[in-house]
Amino acid sequence: MTTATLESTLLDADFYHVQELLSDEEQGRALRIRDYLDREVTPIIEDYWERAEFPHQIKPGFPELGVYGPLWEESRLWENTALYRGWVALEFGRNDASVATFVGVHSGLAMNAIGMCGDAAQRAEWLPKMARGELIGAFGLTEPLHGSDTARGLETTARRVGDEWILNGSKRWIGNATFADVVVIWARDVADDQVKGFIVETATASGFTATKIERKQSLRVVQNADITLVDVRVPEERRLQLGNGFRDTAKVLALTRAEVAWQAVGNAVGAYEAAVRYVLEREQFGRKLGSFQLIQDLLSKSLGNITASIAMCTRLSQMMDEGRPYDQQAALAKAFVTARGREVVGWCREALGGNGIQLDQGVARRFADAEALYTYEGTYQMNNLIVGRSITGLSAFV
Repeated sequence: MTTATLESTLLDADFYHVQELLSDEEQGRALRIRDYLDREVTPIIEDYWERAEFPHQIKPGFPELGVYGPLWEESRLWENTALYRGWVALEFGRNDASVATFVGVHSGLAMNAIGMCGDAAQRAEWLPKMARGELIGAFGLTEPLHGSDTARGLETTARRVGDEWILNGSKRWIGNATFADVVVIWARDVADDQVKGFIVETATASGFTATKIERKQSLRVVQNADITLVDVRVPEERRLQLGNGFRDTAKVLALTRAEVAWQAVGNAVGAYEAAVRYVLEREQFGRKLGSFQLIQDLLSKSLGNITASIAMCTRLSQMMDEGRPYDQQAALAKAFVTARGREVVGWCREALGGNGIQLDQGVARRFADAEALYTYEGTYQMNNLIVGRSITGLSAFV
């Protein structure tokens, strides 16, 4: 890209031009993703958010954009850096956090679970179909009574009988589960008390039920479900062969935690952009709202939070590209960025006054969605305890 072209495609919220760190090819692909989202998602997303429905018609364009499964040789369309993948997560979060979550669950959690914990045969069987969007995935870890304490309290059980496993239990808050073709279910082996992963094909799994969770006030487009497993039989070849304990599950979560941090930055960027548009159009007391000192203060503070968050996530992605350990850094980034994101969406709603609670202005949805981003993929407090353990060498987990 020429300098002139780059300047015209940079996000206004990218105040320090971090996007320039991407290669020209990566910048071009990120721009195509942004254009697709602005064209196909932006005009319809507020209505779908209000109805708490998912716009399935947007899915066919994602595989050709290369947003599914970039890490694994069996499924990747391009050689992607972690920084590029982070920027793509920002672009999705900027447009809509629910659509970003759909991609994150399918590609980041389900595909990475198979990629990291499955063997070569399992990767070859499942990942290409998922990368092409022929199969949609979900990730079943959280339970009705166990969220942050799943490492110790997982109650869903797996019992081996011959060449099959029998799964029993319940899962909650499982994104994509109402329409997923495959769900990676994590269960505790009754024989050795270790957590193992299982690929459950929803169309043929007798005893598998997914029921949509209603009355949500955040990420309403995401189709979260309660899952019930009653004597669900899974053949041994559908057990993730390299996932033999919760430590393996945690590796998947650490990888996707960085992506969620980038999504949260994008959500804040989207609110900020909507607020800037509004204050440059709205007039009060015979002047543009953007000319008032209090409004400019709100926007400047928002941009400061966004800039600090982009910088932190960028360095985290660079560490991932360098092959360095990043678990604690991902935890700090996720906690910090989602907390700062809550401040940004609050300030942006404030800048819009009463109109800030109306969906049509583009801030109310992001204001509500920031709450879910703050909580999922490890709560703010749990991620801080991961960092605290790194600082002191002492675990504060109960």
